[in-house]
Amino acid sequence: MSTERGKLSPQVYARIAGWLYLAVIGLGVFGEIFVRGALVIPGDVQATASHILASESLWRLGIAGDLVMHLCDVPSMLILYVLLKPVNKDLSLLALLANLVQTAVLVANKMNLVNALALITSATHIGGLPAGEVQTLAYLAIESHEFGFGLGLIFFGFTCLVHGYLLYRSGYFPKFLGILMYLAGAAYLVNSFAMIVAPSVEARLFPAILLPSLIGETAFCLWLIVKGLDISKWPHTAD
Repeated sequence: MSTERGKLSPQVYARIAGWLYLAVIGLGVFGEIFVRGALVIPGDVQATASHILASESLWRLGIAGDLVMHLCDVPSMLILYVLLKPVNKDLSLLALLANLVQTAVLVANKMNLVNALALITSATHIGGLPAGEVQTLAYLAIESHEFGFGLGLIFFGFTCLVHGYLLYRSGYFPKFLGILMYLAGAAYLVNSFAMIVAPSVEARLFPAILLPSLIGETAFCLWLIVKGLDISKWPHTAD
């Protein structure tokens, strides 16, 4: 990627990617902890329905925040492809495609949250079903969202593994970022596959298993914002 007139420098791209990545992390934390973590009571169908009904605006804001997060995903993954393709164009494209699948899965998965809200807010209008059964269906939709989230993270875990390799080999990013992203990807994969094949194991591992992911991704996005890349080692002949 050259710095001809009309094109941004790789350093500017790095900073943009960092801010987008930070927004993704922040919005993800908001949705998982401050919305669903506050309103969903594990195992208590009625309390969960009551909390969501009493905080409908917060639930809707959580869905909107998640969608903005996925909007930020799109330019972020494109920029990371551009920044890492000088290392290996094919692998950088592979990471982009895996990341795209993850985002598509997670966007479609938001319908579970929409359906849960629709069931809870219109419980008296669902033909013939008792309110308790409607609330149970809503809770199952929320559980399906959590499962779908884990499925999407399989593809993101793979993306992190590839990004880790490319960062490590780049020369214009520090090797420790590659190692941290590789560990982040491994943590996502272990957690998601445990959720599928050994739920009891996943319950014991979570949330500690995702600590490497939080550390790795946060370190990477902050490095992009504060340091960017080593422009002296950037391959200026790259397309």
